[in-house]
Amino acid sequence: MQDLHVESSRIQQLIESQLGLGPGNLLFEFRQLDGRVRLDLITVNPRHHQSFLLRYEEGHDKLDALRRMLVYVKEFRDTESSFTIQWRALGERELQTSYFRAHNAYEALDKLYYGRDLTTITVFSVVLNPSS
Repeated sequence: MQDLHVESSRIQQLIESQLGLGPGNLLFEFRQLDGRVRLDLITVNPRHHQSFLLRYEEGHDKLDALRRMLVYVKEFRDTESSFTIQWRALGERELQTSYFRAHNAYEALDKLYYGRDLTTITVFSVVLNPSS
Protein backbone atom coordinates (compact mmCIF):
# COMPACT_ATOMS: atom_id res chain seq x y z
CA MET A 1 0.00 0.00 0.00
CA GLN A 2 1.20 3.45 -0.91
CA ASP A 3 2.15 5.84 1.94
CA LEU A 4 0.06 8.96 1.30
CA HIS A 5 2.54 11.29 3.01
CA VAL A 6 5.48 9.95 1.01
CA GLU A 7 3.53 10.23 -2.25
CA SER A 8 2.37 13.74 -1.33
CA SER A 9 5.96 14.80 -0.60
CA ARG A 10 7.20 13.23 -3.85
CA ILE A 11 4.63 15.10 -5.97
CA GLN A 12 5.34 18.39 -4.17
CA GLN A 13 9.06 17.96 -4.92
CA LEU A 14 8.26 17.26 -8.58
CA ILE A 15 6.19 20.45 -8.74
CA GLU A 16 8.98 22.48 -7.13
CA SER A 17 11.52 20.98 -9.54
CA GLN A 18 9.30 21.61 -12.58
CA LEU A 19 8.96 25.28 -11.58
CA GLY A 20 12.61 25.65 -10.60
CA LEU A 21 11.66 26.80 -7.11
CA GLY A 22 12.97 25.45 -3.86
CA PRO A 23 11.38 24.93 -0.47
CA GLY A 24 10.38 28.24 1.09
CA ASN A 25 9.59 29.82 -2.28
CA LEU A 26 6.52 27.67 -2.87
CA LEU A 27 3.65 27.01 -0.46
CA PHE A 28 1.02 24.30 -0.76
CA GLU A 29 -2.22 25.27 1.02
CA PHE A 30 -5.06 22.74 1.19
CA ARG A 31 -8.66 23.29 2.27
CA GLN A 32 -11.96 21.45 2.10
CA LEU A 33 -14.60 22.93 -0.22
CA ASP A 34 -17.97 21.25 -0.76
CA GLY A 35 -16.62 17.73 -0.31
CA ARG A 36 -13.55 18.37 -2.47
CA VAL A 37 -10.02 19.51 -1.69
CA ARG A 38 -8.71 22.79 -3.07
CA LEU A 39 -4.95 23.25 -3.38
CA ASP A 40 -3.66 26.81 -3.62
CA LEU A 41 -0.10 26.91 -4.95
CA ILE A 42 1.52 30.11 -3.70
CA THR A 43 4.88 31.59 -4.68
CA VAL A 44 6.95 33.68 -2.29
CA ASN A 45 9.31 36.17 -3.90
CA PRO A 46 12.58 36.29 -1.92
CA ARG A 47 13.46 39.78 -3.22
CA HIS A 48 10.38 41.76 -2.17
CA HIS A 49 8.94 39.21 0.30
CA GLN A 50 5.47 39.14 -1.21
CA SER A 51 3.36 36.08 -1.96
CA PHE A 52 1.14 35.50 -4.97
CA LEU A 53 -1.16 32.78 -6.18
CA LEU A 54 0.41 30.72 -8.93
CA ARG A 55 -2.60 28.45 -9.45
CA TYR A 56 -5.35 26.59 -7.67
CA GLU A 57 -6.62 23.10 -8.44
CA GLU A 58 -9.44 21.05 -6.98
CA GLY A 59 -9.46 17.30 -6.50
CA HIS A 60 -11.33 14.49 -4.78
CA ASP A 61 -8.61 14.40 -2.12
CA LYS A 62 -5.18 15.90 -1.39
CA LEU A 63 -3.30 13.54 -3.73
CA ASP A 64 -5.76 14.09 -6.58
CA ALA A 65 -5.34 17.88 -6.23
CA LEU A 66 -1.53 17.49 -6.17
CA ARG A 67 -1.58 15.26 -9.26
CA ARG A 68 -3.76 17.79 -11.10
CA MET A 69 -1.34 20.57 -10.10
CA LEU A 70 1.61 18.57 -11.41
CA VAL A 71 -0.12 18.16 -14.78
CA TYR A 72 -0.81 21.90 -14.81
CA VAL A 73 2.78 22.98 -14.06
CA LYS A 74 4.13 20.66 -16.76
CA GLU A 75 1.81 22.18 -19.38
CA PHE A 76 0.75 25.68 -18.25
CA ARG A 77 3.12 27.56 -20.53
CA ASP A 78 1.24 26.12 -23.49
CA THR A 79 -2.21 27.14 -22.31
CA GLU A 80 -1.89 30.57 -20.68
CA SER A 81 -0.55 33.98 -21.62
CA SER A 82 2.26 35.80 -19.84
CA PHE A 83 1.53 39.12 -18.12
CA THR A 84 3.85 41.69 -16.55
CA ILE A 85 2.39 43.71 -13.70
CA GLN A 86 4.11 46.77 -12.23
CA TRP A 87 2.97 47.56 -8.72
CA ARG A 88 3.93 49.15 -5.42
CA ALA A 89 3.05 48.00 -1.91
CA LEU A 90 1.41 50.47 0.47
CA GLY A 91 4.08 52.48 2.30
CA GLU A 92 6.88 51.41 -0.06
CA ARG A 93 8.69 53.67 -2.50
CA GLU A 94 10.10 51.11 -4.91
CA LEU A 95 8.13 50.01 -7.96
CA GLN A 96 8.04 46.21 -8.32
CA THR A 97 7.63 44.05 -11.42
CA SER A 98 6.02 40.61 -11.25
CA TYR A 99 5.14 38.07 -13.92
CA PHE A 100 2.03 35.94 -14.06
CA ARG A 101 0.59 33.24 -16.29
CA ALA A 102 -3.15 33.67 -16.77
CA HIS A 103 -5.94 33.43 -19.33
CA ASN A 104 -6.60 37.18 -19.13
CA ALA A 105 -5.59 40.37 -17.29
CA TYR A 106 -8.33 39.96 -14.66
CA GLU A 107 -7.04 36.52 -13.69
CA ALA A 108 -3.47 37.89 -13.49
CA LEU A 109 -4.69 40.64 -11.14
CA ASP A 110 -6.56 38.08 -9.01
CA LYS A 111 -3.29 36.22 -8.59
CA LEU A 112 -1.50 39.44 -7.60
CA TYR A 113 -4.14 40.39 -5.01
CA TYR A 114 -4.59 36.84 -3.66
CA GLY A 115 -5.03 36.86 0.12
CA ARG A 116 -4.69 40.60 0.58
CA ASP A 117 -6.79 43.72 0.83
CA LEU A 118 -7.05 45.60 -2.48
CA THR A 119 -5.80 48.78 -0.81
CA THR A 120 -2.39 47.27 0.07
CA ILE A 121 -1.05 47.30 -3.50
CA THR A 122 -1.25 49.96 -6.19
CA VAL A 123 -1.06 48.63 -9.75
CA PHE A 124 0.58 50.88 -12.31
CA SER A 125 0.43 48.67 -15.39
CA VAL A 126 -0.69 45.29 -16.67
CA VAL A 127 0.91 44.22 -19.93
CA LEU A 128 0.24 41.16 -22.04
CA ASN A 129 3.68 39.94 -23.10
CA PRO A 130 4.25 38.87 -26.70
CA SER A 131 4.27 35.10 -27.12
CA SER A 132 7.34 33.53 -28.60
